[in-house]
Amino acid sequence: MPTERLTIAQVSPFSWEAGSEVGEHVRLLSAELARRGHRVLVIAPSDSADFVHASREALREQREGAGSLLERADEGPVVLGIGEVLPFSPARRRAASLPVDVARTIEEALTHLPLDVVHVHEPFAPSAASVALRTARALSVATFHNPTERLLSTQLGRPLSQLLFSRLDARVASYESTRTLMERYFPATYRVVLPAAEPLAPSAAGSSLRVTFAATEERAALRTFLRALRLLDTGADWQATVWSPRPLTAAAALGGRLSGRLRFVDQETTGLREVMADTDVVVLGSDGAAPTPGVLLPALASGVVPVASSIPVYAELLGDGSRGLQYPPADAQTLAAALASLISDRAVIERYRDQAGAMRARLSYGRLADELESLYSELVSRRHDLRPRTAGVAELVARRPLIDVDLHMHTDHSYDCATPVEVLLTEARARGLGAIAVTEHNEISGALEAAEKAKGIKVIVGEEVKTASEGEVIGLFIKEKIPRGMTLAQTIAEIKRQGGLVYVPHPFDRMHSVPDYRHLLEVIDDIDLIEVFNARVAIAEFNAEAVRFAAKYRIVAGAGSDAHVPQGLGSVRIRMHDFDGPEQFLESLRTADIIRNPASLFYVQALKFLQTKARPAGRREAVRERRLRRAARKT
Repeated sequence: MPTERLTIAQVSPFSWEAGSEVGEHVRLLSAELARRGHRVLVIAPSDSADFVHASREALREQREGAGSLLERADEGPVVLGIGEVLPFSPARRRAASLPVDVARTIEEALTHLPLDVVHVHEPFAPSAASVALRTARALSVATFHNPTERLLSTQLGRPLSQLLFSRLDARVASYESTRTLMERYFPATYRVVLPAAEPLAPSAAGSSLRVTFAATEERAALRTFLRALRLLDTGADWQATVWSPRPLTAAAALGGRLSGRLRFVDQETTGLREVMADTDVVVLGSDGAAPTPGVLLPALASGVVPVASSIPVYAELLGDGSRGLQYPPADAQTLAAALASLISDRAVIERYRDQAGAMRARLSYGRLADELESLYSELVSRRHDLRPRTAGVAELVARRPLIDVDLHMHTDHSYDCATPVEVLLTEARARGLGAIAVTEHNEISGALEAAEKAKGIKVIVGEEVKTASEGEVIGLFIKEKIPRGMTLAQTIAEIKRQGGLVYVPHPFDRMHSVPDYRHLLEVIDDIDLIEVFNARVAIAEFNAEAVRFAAKYRIVAGAGSDAHVPQGLGSVRIRMHDFDGPEQFLESLRTADIIRNPASLFYVQALKFLQTKARPAGRREAVRERRLRRAARKT
């Protein structure tokens, strides 16, 4: 168990009142985590207007500082209803966006509450879970319970889901077969964590074999089951139940010839627990289109004998046959033979009931919480330590005056910039900057020249290095040029060797060459600061994604203009305490403010084009000389 108490949000895409399999999983898991001392917030759609209104009022009070949501979570899981959402199911083919108020409620909950982990369930887009994944500023975990081939192959929102899944810090699959399926459509690393199941309490066996078919599955499976019953010896002693969402329709169409031994029970009025209490054998006949392992699991924990089709997820749970019988999908004769063997040897039923204790422990919510706590603990341990590396440095920095700093800019030592070093320094002083980081592309000469010529302004020597295939990374406070083309890990090692700081620029701007989320996680321990605002990023969501990532892992935030023309300099600046050296600089950044006053992106990009591409070389050199003379006069 983690040594620290965690605040965890569990997010379900299914209506809280509907009693879905995933919803029940979330409810019981949340109760177990709360019992262990964690604060748990459950977020789920709701059909109750009163419940949704009360939830939104609680969030409003929390935002205004008068709320007590987290205090209420000290007593047990707190459930927030977010409004009605279209049901998420394999049958849902069309893509649709969530209602605006629902999305805002989720975002408000995940923004204003200090969460450690957001655990989303079946977060396929669009759904409440996918919105939570998009807005979360906490470590994110997703569980994929029982997606089907049909769902994944026909999902219109797959590109959006792929983008959202790329932001996950950990992925969980409920079964090995689920992992195999998800790896095919959304390649990544998935940890298999078997779901839990509450054991049922079947009554003692009677003279007749009591067989139940779970007709939540495909209609063809029900036809196979009924054909198998007709193949049984007419003298055999058995009774059958079809637990169906459409009992009257199924009875009228399929059950007439078996009247007297067959009954149809409505799932809306009779729960699984009630049906299983009067069952010796449960039959599951899916061909893989819509399996229901959530019915098989409690049967295994209760000693009810499963007879299941040999699809991957059922075969996985039944193992080598010691936990149940299997038959090929749609094979009525083999199913009939399996049922006949159980009718003729009733002692098998008792053997399964005797074995149920071991399965009950394996499927307990305590075991499930143990595995997820271990996963949460691994993620939390990767967050950066907020304490200063050296005692007393925070107090020392706090006594220094405030200055404005721009941490990302270029001169004509970069291939894509025409700004002379002297012009950059003059403009930086004119704009009131106390310190700048000069970060040439794959070059350090411009920064060294700026540091040598600087008067009245502090220059941090940096380099924006292009790695072989993992984007760009900046080294600050370095002394020697770092060659381009190494791996991200090798480049970072060289920055560290020089005593520098590792700064990740525009990390999620897909218009730039950037390391993806996976690459960042591989080097997360070595990242010193991350650029959460870059004035040249054209799409605001890219900067917002950087803010979320920095918050997740408690990484110090930086910002810069990324100026390639003097007019863009200082368009974003950091107001921080003055510093000497990388350690004081990093500590000062922890309490800094980012001030944005961006110049027109179109304007500065047009100027960059004119200065580096549109003018002939001779004309560019003349302009450079004129700027140098003007800068000299200002100095």
